[in-house]
Amino acid sequence: LVDLPGMTRVPVGDQPSNIEQKIRDIVLEYIRQPTCIVLAVTPANSDLANSDALHMARLVDPEGSRTVGVLTKVDIMDRGTNCAHILRNAHIPLRMGYVGVVLRSQQDINTGTSMAAARRYESSFFSAHAEYSDVAAQCGVSFLARRLN
Repeated sequence: LVDLPGMTRVPVGDQPSNIEQKIRDIVLEYIRQPTCIVLAVTPANSDLANSDALHMARLVDPEGSRTVGVLTKVDIMDRGTNCAHILRNAHIPLRMGYVGVVLRSQQDINTGTSMAAARRYESSFFSAHAEYSDVAAQCGVSFLARRLN
């Protein structure tokens, strides 16, 4: 498992002016390997069609046969919206589908919320929302870990 940097478009501090291209080159070097499973991580509260992660995955995996979509921030989407259609693989289909996750917030980290408590909250979030009832079993960090093993 290689955790690659997220895309940066605007240099910050002492980052080089071509930071975006440098990161893009590093990411592509890894994900173009045909044995690589790509985790295309995108916040659920953003437009999936504008996902840098999915765009880069499509460059090397146009059929989506070795890409898993991971949707974060499912719990902080705008009221009245949800990503159930994406989790059902109906929006931008991937052969390996999508997994929704609810991660610890900065406040959770600052207050010492344990990983076990965070996983319990994540599980209760998906089971408590009717719109996710048919996909809840395929959501969560634990499911993602099992799926990748």
